[in-house]
Amino acid sequence: MKYAVSERLIWLNGELVHVNDARINVLSPTAQFGLNVFEGIPCYWNEEQRQLYAFRLDDHYKRLQQSADLLQIDCTYTKEELKKALTDVVKANDYKENLSVRQTLFVEGFGSWGSEGPVGMFVAPIPRGNTSAEYNKKGLNVCVSSWRRISDEDLSPRIKCGANYMNSRVGQREALRNGYDTCIFLNKAGKVSEGPGSCLFIIKDGILITPLLTDSVLNSITRDTVIRIANNHGIEVQERTIDRTELYTADEAFLCGSAMEITPILSIDKVNIGDSGHDSIVNILHNEYVDIAQGKREEYLDWLCPIY
Repeated sequence: MKYAVSERLIWLNGELVHVNDARINVLSPTAQFGLNVFEGIPCYWNEEQRQLYAFRLDDHYKRLQQSADLLQIDCTYTKEELKKALTDVVKANDYKENLSVRQTLFVEGFGSWGSEGPVGMFVAPIPRGNTSAEYNKKGLNVCVSSWRRISDEDLSPRIKCGANYMNSRVGQREALRNGYDTCIFLNKAGKVSEGPGSCLFIIKDGILITPLLTDSVLNSITRDTVIRIANNHGIEVQERTIDRTELYTADEAFLCGSAMEITPILSIDKVNIGDSGHDSIVNILHNEYVDIAQGKREEYLDWLCPIY
């Protein structure tokens, strides 16, 4: 890692500043009410090519704009301006390693929860080794949370905003308090939804199964990537409602997300889940995902944006 945390540069409202010098008004709507939308954009370093690739950048910006529109946050940045801010700050830090780049639109000023603006933005590249503990494991022991996932009738999981992660927090804290790595939420109908910051897949009889987006699930870019990879490998995919008991009888299961990548589940509520070894579907999907993100698969190069 080139810089210590205190020496890192971030992009804030058009300027490159040291992270400890970045300032946001404590009375702003984003500080008081969590009025922001964001993306965590994965970037992968290819040592052989000496290139850093941002993965599915256009799709991340499309979702960022959708989140801003749904919360009626007035985003004036074009896609080209969003992309330039990201590339400028990564280059300024001279990062040549895997990153998660947090790109956040937030409401500044002295307004309230009803304010549309003024809207600021920061872009903060974070080396992947510093993501949360549950994202650095070879396998996860998880529980089904007693908390229910928020629904489209409350604050839609389709919106990737800081406020939505309070629901994630209570589930994650409950899991950690009880000795688990993370949790799986059920939705208000009692059907399987997703993890606190990741989507869920189970595998049964060679079929890859994941909850519907209408089952209180984020419109995950990684989820979509996994489905496309599976289709290209001839693996049958079903998007459907999943009962809780199906979790315990799965042959394999995994959580996936931009930070988590594809991480196998070892147990659910202390019920062991089947094999996730070398020949498992989970392992096949994960290896293919990383190769694609690192620019090693020519047929997927249109998903990548080179930084250098």
